[in-house]
Amino acid sequence: MIGIKGQIIKALSGFYYVEANQKVYQTRGRGNFRASNQKPLVGDFVEFESTNDKEGVLLKLFPRKNELVRPPICNVDKGIIVMSAIEPDFSSFLLDRFIVTLEQLMIQPVIYVSKCDLIEDRTSIHQMCQYYEQLGYTVFYSHQENVLSTLKNVLQGKLSVLMGQSGAGKSTLLNELLPELDLKTGDISTHLGRGRHTTRHVEVHDVEGCFIADTPGFSAIDFFDMSLQELEQCFVDFFTFKQDCQFRGCLHTHEPHCAVKKQLDTNVGLNQRYQHYVQFHDEIKNKKIIYKK
Repeated sequence: MIGIKGQIIKALSGFYYVEANQKVYQTRGRGNFRASNQKPLVGDFVEFESTNDKEGVLLKLFPRKNELVRPPICNVDKGIIVMSAIEPDFSSFLLDRFIVTLEQLMIQPVIYVSKCDLIEDRTSIHQMCQYYEQLGYTVFYSHQENVLSTLKNVLQGKLSVLMGQSGAGKSTLLNELLPELDLKTGDISTHLGRGRHTTRHVEVHDVEGCFIADTPGFSAIDFFDMSLQELEQCFVDFFTFKQDCQFRGCLHTHEPHCAVKKQLDTNVGLNQRYQHYVQFHDEIKNKKIIYKK
């Protein structure tokens, strides 16, 4: 039998659901995947065989361009970082954690600010986000007119993941994009200041040609598998200045005649991001997560 090529769109209870030729097949992995220490993930391009849509068998996994551990998904094109304006409060520190995670994997970040209707004065959030727009990142606000249709245009034909702090509104956003999904949304825990996890598995949903995975929210990301050099490369705002640093391979911390540090007094956005960079640098160096609200 000639193998069929497709992409895994859901993994649940040992079954892998593969979309191929506008049809979804339920499959299981072969034992040789376990023997070779391979585990199929949502997003994997695969080859499988099937006599019907309920009893397929995976035969082969094709090479991945990237892979996320939390959530377990691969071959991602864009990461939609959902940041709430309030409850929990907007945090540029947490936003930069997500951006660094995506930049390391060469996934394009898209920033979506939710719950904008719950605050009267959005000036400070707009000012912070304007700097990210200057860096080339796309920013959406939930109160914008036609925000969903504009977002869909940006995500068209791409596999995207929803990321963000628990309670930020990922499931709410996906419900707005695909109302028939009717995902359960969690209440905010006022005691902890974060939402309860409500998403139980990773699944890709076709939203008018945009392929979006709803993924569990998490508020802690560690960078322990990243080198200091890789971290530095994830800050795109350093690119403009670092070519003028005296030392090649400058990490912009203790080195003299650093061109990035020379800009900090006159560039507020760069200064704030640099402070986050230093904290991430220390995390990697000391192998200890630094928490900041």
